[in-house]
Amino acid sequence: MTLSRADFPEGFVFGTATSSYQIEGHGFGGAGPTHWDSFAATPGNVVRAENGAVACDHYNRLEEDLDLLAGLGADAYRFSTSWARVLPEGRGPVNEAGLDFYDRLVDGLLARGIKPAATLYHWELPSALADLGGWRNRDIADWFGDFTAVIMGRIGDRVWSAAPINEPWCVGWLSHFDGHHAPGLRDIRAAARAMHHVLLAHGRATEVMRGLGMRNLGAVCNFEWSEPASDDAGAIGAAATYDAIYNRFFLGGLFKRAYPEEALAGLEPHLPDGWQDDFDSIAQPLDWLGLNYYTRKLIDHRPGPWPNYAEVEGPLEKTQMGWEIYPDGLRDFLIRTARDYTGDLPLYVTENGMANADTADRPDIARIDYLSRHLNAARAAIAEGVPLRGYFTWSLMDNYEWALGYEKRFGLIHVDFDSLQRTPKASYQALADWWR
Repeated sequence: MTLSRADFPEGFVFGTATSSYQIEGHGFGGAGPTHWDSFAATPGNVVRAENGAVACDHYNRLEEDLDLLAGLGADAYRFSTSWARVLPEGRGPVNEAGLDFYDRLVDGLLARGIKPAATLYHWELPSALADLGGWRNRDIADWFGDFTAVIMGRIGDRVWSAAPINEPWCVGWLSHFDGHHAPGLRDIRAAARAMHHVLLAHGRATEVMRGLGMRNLGAVCNFEWSEPASDDAGAIGAAATYDAIYNRFFLGGLFKRAYPEEALAGLEPHLPDGWQDDFDSIAQPLDWLGLNYYTRKLIDHRPGPWPNYAEVEGPLEKTQMGWEIYPDGLRDFLIRTARDYTGDLPLYVTENGMANADTADRPDIARIDYLSRHLNAARAAIAEGVPLRGYFTWSLMDNYEWALGYEKRFGLIHVDFDSLQRTPKASYQALADWWR
């Protein structure tokens, strides 16, 4: 389906997104070790034990990649900064080469007429802080605030928008309860504390950025539309628990100064003492909220200890990740979020895209279809009165897909991970045509 800017409100922002560890090449430029490096070096955690040492070599190919971004016609570019690139030990001495890199990135975007949309943290915790407990340690809120002051003291005067932490569910639950991401823990106490502390760190960083005079500050959460796998009461309750943990826990903290009861049923005994007193910091006023959306999940009841849910394979067409393609979930999340949490606050779709088994010379028709269907779901939400202000695709280029290594390709640009040659895909050209 052909789309154009005329199909969206005036001033609607189109862009694409990446993250630092996934594209930069963490082995370059004086970056310090991260818990992802050690996680990947542990057998069984990551496909072929692949890591982000080289990734897409974006650190050394910055100008080429910014030119490709400009050729796409993007209004804005959502990138993240690496804590360990700027502060190799997480605290203490600054790596000036790291600050210089982000200076060049921001200046290069502005020179091309592209709005820099910064995310401070996208999962690459410095190893020295992981050794001190990482997200389980309440002190991380202050460590993160100090990092915020350093990086935004350098580039904060030129970024168009900023958000502290990408996808708190992944930082907290996926990494500390499910064990699928670094640090790879399977511990409910660790998960509860990480989930709370990531919100506390978000609030502290927001306070720091406000103190620097920055504006257009937001939060970025990921969402999965959850539906019961049947009409059984157990499945309905399990889907509500999944929704509470995945979606409503973080929205509740940010906008209602409370966590949902279905999540507290299992997490409350493990939350840190005095957690109820932290909402003054957590619930800092925001200028926008970003929603990352990819799929829905069908949920059934599972016997055993809380949280008593299990994912059930759904019947819909799936991406290379095995995720169902369900555009209605994006529409419904936008409507529900505005209705129940954010009201008139501007919303952005900050990530949406699909992994597909692409080659450099085969048109990625499936991705074009996926993007067009989700953009139309976004239009449907706007028609319902949702104050949606922009849409960012994931991702600009194929990259390091965390525990899945370099197998899953989300990019608009194909990357040959041997030669590192970039080749724009058909979806890149389709978006360039739509956005003109």
